[in-house]
Amino acid sequence: MQYTILGFHLMILMLLYFKVANRFNIIDKPNQRSSHTEITLRGGGIVFWFAALLYFAQHIQNNYSFFVGITLVSLVSFWDDIQSLSNKIRISIHFLAITLIFYDLEIFNSISLLGILLAYIIAVGLINVYNFMDGINGITGLYTLLVMGSLLYVNKNIQLFTDAGFIKYSMIASLVFLFFNYRKKAKCFAGDVGSIAIAFWIIYLVLKLILATNSVIWLLFLAVYGADAGCTILHRLYLKQNIFEAHRLHLYQVLSNEYKIPHRLVALYYALAQIAISILVVFLYQKISDTLIFLIITIPLLLVYLLKFYLLKRLDLKLN
Repeated sequence: MQYTILGFHLMILMLLYFKVANRFNIIDKPNQRSSHTEITLRGGGIVFWFAALLYFAQHIQNNYSFFVGITLVSLVSFWDDIQSLSNKIRISIHFLAITLIFYDLEIFNSISLLGILLAYIIAVGLINVYNFMDGINGITGLYTLLVMGSLLYVNKNIQLFTDAGFIKYSMIASLVFLFFNYRKKAKCFAGDVGSIAIAFWIIYLVLKLILATNSVIWLLFLAVYGADAGCTILHRLYLKQNIFEAHRLHLYQVLSNEYKIPHRLVALYYALAQIAISILVVFLYQKISDTLIFLIITIPLLLVYLLKFYLLKRLDLKLN
């Protein structure tokens, strides 16, 4: 009943946000690099911040650092959705927000200086990876739902590392967002405020789990996004492109834009691939070494990504 009421409240907040977005013209206009063709409301992912706010209001004695952090990244991202900000400002806020959760998790006292530096790079990188991957209807909502579901399973059956409700609030927010986004004609897009806020939430939980289990294997709960975004960044660097500019080189973009596979179907493929990997991670955990698990999962993912080059070459031959 509690989560039904939460969903109802989030639905009302979303509808109120749509009125604000309409009033102030907070929209996403498609361009030649977009994966959509119609003007759509932007910033629907603010529902994740609403969910964090409602959770914090009921657990005010805890999560100060997390809530301040997610508020900072949400605020700067929402501002960027309305009026573009420089990358320096956005990245600086990301570093500040991550510092807050590092302080909350006592990372500065528990790992080496090199480990702290690595943690910053991974955390900031994952935030931006999640943002890069938010480009078609349903992909952010479905992927988030399955990542959070995997974390909830681990929390209940393998290692208790956080309050289960903290995870469930994000999952309810994902369902509400999907109601408006997982459509042929989406009512809204997540915007930076959505993709970055939920990425921050996921990173916080994954870090808590890593510290609780002393294993980095849980990073593989983001393996599909990591493989696509990471390899695409390397591809763009090879092409001498600005990696912060919009493009259409992700595998999901090739499938949806060039091969005209419906957005919702491509988003479902990504979600199913990740849940299969997450099940494998849970099954193999503590049965074999973390290094071997990483190899078993990442090598096939990289081979799948190479399919993109075959598809692009085939398309070029067809056009020529």
